[in-house]
Amino acid sequence: MYEKLSKKYGMSIAQAKANTQNMVQMAKNAGLEFNIDTVVLTNTFDAHRLTMFAKTQGLMKEMTERLLKAYFTDSKHIGDHATLTELAVEVGLDRDAVEKMLASDELADAVRADEQTAQQYRVTGVPFFLINKKYALSGAQPTEAFVQAFEKVIAEDEITILNNENGVICDDDGCEIPQKKND
Repeated sequence: MYEKLSKKYGMSIAQAKANTQNMVQMAKNAGLEFNIDTVVLTNTFDAHRLTMFAKTQGLMKEMTERLLKAYFTDSKHIGDHATLTELAVEVGLDRDAVEKMLASDELADAVRADEQTAQQYRVTGVPFFLINKKYALSGAQPTEAFVQAFEKVIAEDEITILNNENGVICDDDGCEIPQKKND
């Protein structure tokens, strides 16, 4: 894992370990257990397809959470179809439907479209938070980083009414044109 992170982000292995330990500690503070030393590195394309499939069944959140726990905590091989099928059944998906989907190329185009969107937003890793399709926070961030980002968004997106005196006023009962003042 550390070698892969080192290559991907152009840092030393020591820096990759330090960054990872920071993420592990943040996860622990949030009540999550990450076992990075035993993570099984794999291609997650089919896990993403499974998440898309779960979305069609109203179980995307549950499937996503189970996949993340399987990967970061349980060190399961989430590129393996048998593992993915078992995880899907755990969250309530139909075994036969999942096996059929994984054996096909179903939802591959949807995952590739998501990958293209991620490239457009310059997403290079997770977590990645996109706010109003304009502001981004990348990587595990402290609460204060989110507070500052939201304050910036609110300040910049605040609506300013330039001329409220002579405008039409509308509500559920209709619109009323204000009377002009006689000077």
